[in-house]
Amino acid sequence: MAINLELPKKLKASAEMSHQAAAEIFRPISRKYDLAEHEYPKELDTVAALYDGLADAGQAPSAASGDRQKDEEAPKAKPADVTAGSRNGGTMESIINAIEMCWGDAGLMLAFPYQGLGNAAIAAVATDEQLERFGKVWASMAITEPSFGSDSAAVSATATRDGDEWVLNGTKIFVTSGSRADHIVVWATVDKSAGRAAIKSFVVPREHPGVTVARLEHKLGIKASDTAEIRFEDCRIPFENILGSPEVNVEKGFAGVMQTFDNTRPLVAAMAIGVARASLEELRTVLEDAGIAIDYDAPVNTLPHAAAEFIRLESDWEAAYQLTLKSGWMADNKIPNSMNASMAKAKAGRVGSDVTLKAVELAGALGYSERTLLEKWARDSKILDIFEGTQQIQQLIIARRHLDLNSSQLK
Repeated sequence: MAINLELPKKLKASAEMSHQAAAEIFRPISRKYDLAEHEYPKELDTVAALYDGLADAGQAPSAASGDRQKDEEAPKAKPADVTAGSRNGGTMESIINAIEMCWGDAGLMLAFPYQGLGNAAIAAVATDEQLERFGKVWASMAITEPSFGSDSAAVSATATRDGDEWVLNGTKIFVTSGSRADHIVVWATVDKSAGRAAIKSFVVPREHPGVTVARLEHKLGIKASDTAEIRFEDCRIPFENILGSPEVNVEKGFAGVMQTFDNTRPLVAAMAIGVARASLEELRTVLEDAGIAIDYDAPVNTLPHAAAEFIRLESDWEAAYQLTLKSGWMADNKIPNSMNASMAKAKAGRVGSDVTLKAVELAGALGYSERTLLEKWARDSKILDIFEGTQQIQQLIIARRHLDLNSSQLK
């Protein structure tokens, strides 16, 4: 499988636009909203308005959610013959822009209007009619419940059909942008006796009878982004608000809703890569100011420990970057990327934590203080190794794919 990971002009232009927003808007207010948790970053409205104007002109980059309309124009390449239709589409663009925006601030990127994780879910599985209805909403995604963490198949929230409506009941926790987004993509089961095959996703307006934002979490990092607990009590929504087929297909199992993660995991990996790159750049400046040169031509064992560690971190970062680009490229070229998405998420999540924590350590007192953003990036990066599936869950998925085993055979 030949892949050219040099960014084409189109992606470079999109990346430059996102980097400019990150440098001129996100970075200057990064500390402000880290210290003012739960306060909405009103500066984002200006950026969102600018992006809307560019989108109307067909020039705006997608910050978080893939553009399925672009992807559908791609040739339907077969896995065995991808060279004829090799292309970079909405997923790659989203990855590149997520990297740049999280170089600025991951919390602000997650708080960005109309670019929620629920938007990626809608882009992944919505019908054309649903894309028409929900294409302009800001959607958070509600999966986790008080009774489970990483096991998405343990969803206990219910969706019961009543004529032309669904009635939702249950509690969701750790919903990113849960109090700000105007819609919520909710995972619920339509038949508890049917197991994971009955888990479906539904689009629910946040301001809707039966929907209550119960509380906001106080967090270690990404404080510019709100994280909510949301309760659904006899919440009635139109039948058409189910994403994908309402039929319970035991043979297909959990694949329908899990397809969402094939889109979102590369994006979360990209976020970790962006934060890690910011830390690497700041660490290089700190080391060079201290007289420690990063000499790539010298044998590593002759370098000062800090310089040798920097080179190790940088090479690890490059591996995560390449894995993430590959998973996005596969999605854009209609190649199943479930295992690669998990590989990218696992690698980038681990690298993000390693790079940012080691940067704090190597920078000494400067890294631990608030004089730089190094300590903030270390706090922000941890969640990127947790949400959308923890490190351990990703490794389990990768093992299942390699061994050709299902979830009941390898737990």
